[in-house]
Amino acid sequence: MRKTLITILGPTAVGKTKIGITLAKKIGTEIISADSRQIFSELKIGTASPDIEQLKTVPHHFIGTQSIHNYYNASMFEVDVLNLLKEKFTIYDSVLMVGGSGMYIDAVCSGIDDLPVVDPEIRSRLQDQYHREGIESLRLQLKILDPEYYSKVDLKNPNRILKGLEISIITGKPYSSFLTQKKKIRDFSTLKIGLNIGREELYDRINLRVDQLIKKGLLEEARGLYPYRELNALKTVGYRELFSCFDGKISLDKAIDLIKRNTRRFAKRQLTWFQRDKDIHWFQPSESEKIFELL
Repeated sequence: MRKTLITILGPTAVGKTKIGITLAKKIGTEIISADSRQIFSELKIGTASPDIEQLKTVPHHFIGTQSIHNYYNASMFEVDVLNLLKEKFTIYDSVLMVGGSGMYIDAVCSGIDDLPVVDPEIRSRLQDQYHREGIESLRLQLKILDPEYYSKVDLKNPNRILKGLEISIITGKPYSSFLTQKKKIRDFSTLKIGLNIGREELYDRINLRVDQLIKKGLLEEARGLYPYRELNALKTVGYRELFSCFDGKISLDKAIDLIKRNTRRFAKRQLTWFQRDKDIHWFQPSESEKIFELL
């Protein structure tokens, strides 16, 4: 009988962690985290990583296993997860993958071409260009080198634009060409379960979560990471807004409001990414019994 990778996906704050742990306990298996930021050991509070009690309840993998000082991408995640699955499928018929990072999920389920390691010189040159000339010059360059990626990338996010430019320049091929290859054949089945709720309720959950993260110590965590604010891993919602506060550019209240707004926008982009995948079975988090019936 073919083994099955069950993926619980959806926007941030929708309740993936809770459903994932409940499901893992019910079928008796382990959880692979598909979160491109929870994988960094220094980012605990701001990424809303599962707490110690949750991690004790069910074995989790790829949470806090990398440092922010390390380069890590979806291609590397694909290789690491496939190697782990070989081991876990000798023990379990099904393994759970839980997260909201669409590219990481696609890498494991469908495969992506290997992305080259970024040349530090090219990255430094592009960052200097950004600081000198602003984001518009990067946009124009990206539009020329990769019009397809330009048409769908968040043009207000310099990190995304820089990524596309870096890969396009290094390889001589559009960054988008690495994201549209044919699906790789896996020796296991995949089942994708999407979680979503009404937009107003989701946004309320996001706002509440941000307030909770502040109470848990996000401000102190971000302050400790401030010296490393130029690292790629810290170009992340929840940290970059607080760094602006520490720089004296905005007030703390304004930073918190921006975290909420930018997290809501991030959730919208997540849903846009997932909605192109017709293999996803969508449920509300409250429909756990219907989810169990699908297995």
